[in-house]
Amino acid sequence: MFAHTLTQELLRVLERPDLRVIAGERQITLDPMLNLPFRVQHDGAIVLGLPVQGQQEETAFFLRHALELAPLLEIAPHKALCAAFCAARTAALFWYLDTGRSDMDAPAAWVPQMAVAQVPSATALRQIWSVLAPLQPAVSLPDRSCPFGALHDALCALWSMLGPTESLMATGGDARLAVDPATGLNHYGCSHRPRPWAITFASSTASSLSERGFAGAETARLSLLAGALHGRGEDAARTLDGDIQARIGAHFGLEAGEGVVLAPSGTDCELYALALACLAPGGRAVSNILLAPEETGSGVPLAAMGCHFANDTALGHPVTRGASIAGFPTDTLVVNVPMRDAAGHVRPAADVDAETCRLTHEMRAADRHVLLHRLDLSKTGLLAPGLAALEQACAPVGRSEDCPDVVVDACQARLDPLRVRDYLDRGWMVMVTGSKFFTGPPFCGALLLPAAVRRRLDGPRPVPVGLGDYSYRHAWPQGGAVAALPAGHNIGLILRWCAALAEMTAISRIPRAVIHDRLHGFLSAVTARIMADSALEILPPVRPDRAPMDNAWDTLPTIICFFVRTPGSDMETFHPLALPDARRLYAWLNTDLSGLIPPDDPDAAIASVLCHVGQPVPLAHPGLPGVIVGALRISAGARLVAGEPSHEGMDPTERLRREVRNVGRILDKISLILRHWSQLSTAAPVQTYLPRGWQARAILPA
Repeated sequence: MFAHTLTQELLRVLERPDLRVIAGERQITLDPMLNLPFRVQHDGAIVLGLPVQGQQEETAFFLRHALELAPLLEIAPHKALCAAFCAARTAALFWYLDTGRSDMDAPAAWVPQMAVAQVPSATALRQIWSVLAPLQPAVSLPDRSCPFGALHDALCALWSMLGPTESLMATGGDARLAVDPATGLNHYGCSHRPRPWAITFASSTASSLSERGFAGAETARLSLLAGALHGRGEDAARTLDGDIQARIGAHFGLEAGEGVVLAPSGTDCELYALALACLAPGGRAVSNILLAPEETGSGVPLAAMGCHFANDTALGHPVTRGASIAGFPTDTLVVNVPMRDAAGHVRPAADVDAETCRLTHEMRAADRHVLLHRLDLSKTGLLAPGLAALEQACAPVGRSEDCPDVVVDACQARLDPLRVRDYLDRGWMVMVTGSKFFTGPPFCGALLLPAAVRRRLDGPRPVPVGLGDYSYRHAWPQGGAVAALPAGHNIGLILRWCAALAEMTAISRIPRAVIHDRLHGFLSAVTARIMADSALEILPPVRPDRAPMDNAWDTLPTIICFFVRTPGSDMETFHPLALPDARRLYAWLNTDLSGLIPPDDPDAAIASVLCHVGQPVPLAHPGLPGVIVGALRISAGARLVAGEPSHEGMDPTERLRREVRNVGRILDKISLILRHWSQLSTAAPVQTYLPRGWQARAILPA
C-alpha cells in the first residue's frame, strides 16, 4: 500500500485503523517537491506533497480527502467535476468530526463552505474549484456558460448522502447515536470508527466498530454513492435494502413466504410487532404481555402501547415522548411479568410461567388478542417464559379462532440460528439485532416474520399511519398493508447493518463446537477472576434452559454481571455502588485517567487504558435496601470468538488468553479507580475516543 518514501510522521497517521481500512491496497507515495497537499494520478495512485507534512490532524484530513477522491474518480470518470466536490464535502465533514475544531482552524478556506447544510452557490463552487482542480487529472468542463449551475443542482440531489461513513452511520436512529464532538463517542461510549486500542467487552450494550465492520459499511457507502453519481441512487439503495434483508434471512434460515423488516433498534421492532398484532384476524383490541421490561430497552413499554418512545424518530421527525402514535389503537393494554423479586433475586421459572399463562388466559377470556413475549435473553441473561408455558398459553380456548401472537425478544442475539428457525416454525415473530452479541454498531434491528404473519401484509388493512414517521416502505417485505409508508431509505441503518453483517459472516464460518469451546474457556476464566476479587460480587449467572443440541454454545451464560464494593465501606458486609456511582465508574473505565492518578501508584500504568464494558443494569441488592444499585457487565460477543483484523496472524489460543488478561486489566483499573475515588469525583473526567497524548506515540491494539 505505501511506498518507502513516506516519513515516520505520515506512517503514524496511516496507522489509524479507519484510514488504513479506507486506503486498502491503494498506492500512496510522498513527493517533497509537490507543492500541493496531494495529487491523484490517472491510475488512481496518490502522491502526497509538502503541505501534508504538518500537524497530524491536518495530515489526516488531506489523506482522507485523497482517499475519497481517488475511488470516486474511478467510479465516475466522466463526472470528475462532481466527484471532486463530493470528495471535498466528505473531507470537510471528516475534519470537524475528527478534530472538533472551529472554522478558524480549518486546513483550507473551502472547508467551512463545504461542511454546511446547504450546497454553496454556483459562484462559490467556481471559486472552490480553482483550489480543487490541481488535486486531480485535468477535467474538461462542458461547453456552456455556467457548468457550475448544473453542478449546484446535481450536488443538491446528493448532499444528504455525502459524508464519511462514521458520520452517516450516526443518522437514522435517535439522539443516542449522535457523536459528541468533544469526546468522539456517542451516548453508549462507543465510536462509529474502529477503536482497537480500547479493551471492549460491551456487547450486552453496544460496541465500537471493528476494522471488519467499518470496511463492510464503507463498501456499502461507496456502492450507494456510485449509484447516485450515475443517476441510479434509488436503485442502489433499494438493492442494498433487499440484500440486507436476504442476508439476515439466510443467516437465520428463513424460508420462502417469510420476511424480514429492517428496524433502527429493538424498540422499533417492538412497535412493528404491535402493528402486526393489530392486523391479526378479528380486529380485537390487543393486550401486550411483556417479560421483565426493566431488563430490555428503556423505551419498550411505551412502544408496546403504541406510543412515541423518544422525542424524535429514526427518520428525524420531532414527536412527544409518551404520546400516542397516529393510527395505533388507544385501547391497547400492557401487562408486565417481572423476572426478579423486590430483592433482586431471580424468580422461580415455574412462577414466571404460571403468571404468564394466567394473564394470557384472562386477556383471552376478555375477548382480547394477546401479543405474548418470550425474552431470549434479558440484559442479565435471563430466558422466560418456558416453551411449555407458551404452548399452554396459546392452546385453543373454546370456540374462539383467535390465537395469541408470540414475539421472541432475541435482540441480544445470544442464540444459535437453529433456535431462531425453531421459533419461526412455531409461527412466532423474532426480534434480533446486529448490535449486541454480533458486535455491530448500535441501532440495527430486524423483525423476522413467520409466513402466517407475513401474509397479513397482503391483507386489506394498512399498518398504522403513524408508522410512517418511523420506517420506509422498502424496509418491509412487499405488501398492500405497507404501501402507504413513505418511499425512501434509511442510509444510516443500511450502513450499520452492513457493518453488523460483516461480523455475522465471520462468526458463521466458525464451527459450533469451536464457538462453544472458546466461549466456555473465556467465561470460566473470567468468572474465576471476578470471584477472587474481594471488591467485586458476581451476580449468580443463570444458564439458559434450552432444548439439547450438539455442542450448544447458547446454553452458556455469556453476560457476566457483577457489583462493585462502595469505596471505604465496611469489609464485613458487601455494600455495592448505587446506580449513579456505578454509572460514573462505567464512564471512568472508558476514560484516560493518567493525568489524575499519582505516578507513584503501583497501577498507574493502567490509568490510560480505555476499557469499555456493558452499561450498569439497575437492580435491587440486599446490601443496600431500598436503593437501586448498578451491576456492571462483561460480555462475550462474536468478535471474541472470531477475532478481528487487528488480531491477524495471532494463534487463537493465545488470542483468547490475551482477552482474559485484558479482563484482568479492567478489574485492575476498577481497583485503581476505587482507591482514588474522591479525587476522580472532584475532577469529573470525560470519556474520549483516543487516549491522551496519542499524537506522540503509536496506538496499538489492546
